[in-house]
Amino acid sequence: MPAMRLRVRGRVQGVGFRWFVRVQARRLGLSGWVANAPDGSVEIAASGDQSKLDDLRRAVARGPDGAWVDAIDQLPPVEDLAFPFSVKR
Repeated sequence: MPAMRLRVRGRVQGVGFRWFVRVQARRLGLSGWVANAPDGSVEIAASGDQSKLDDLRRAVARGPDGAWVDAIDQLPPVEDLAFPFSVKR
C-alpha cells in the first residue's frame, strides 16, 4: 500500500493544524498519524490509495484558517500505520 511521511513547516502549531489533518485524512479513509515536532513543525505519516494521499498533501499545503505553510519536506515513509488516522501527542 502506498505511504508517505511529511514534515510541514510554517505556522502549523497552535492553530488547529493537527486536527485539520486528522479530519481530512479520516474523510479520505487513510491510515496513519499526525504529531507536533519539538522544532515547531508538524509530522504526518499516512498510507492508503495514492490518489487519496495526493489529496491529503494538497489539503496540507492549504492548511486550516490561521495557519500558513512555508515548506513540506518528504521523509522516508513509515510502515504498518494504524487505522483510523489519529493525532499523536
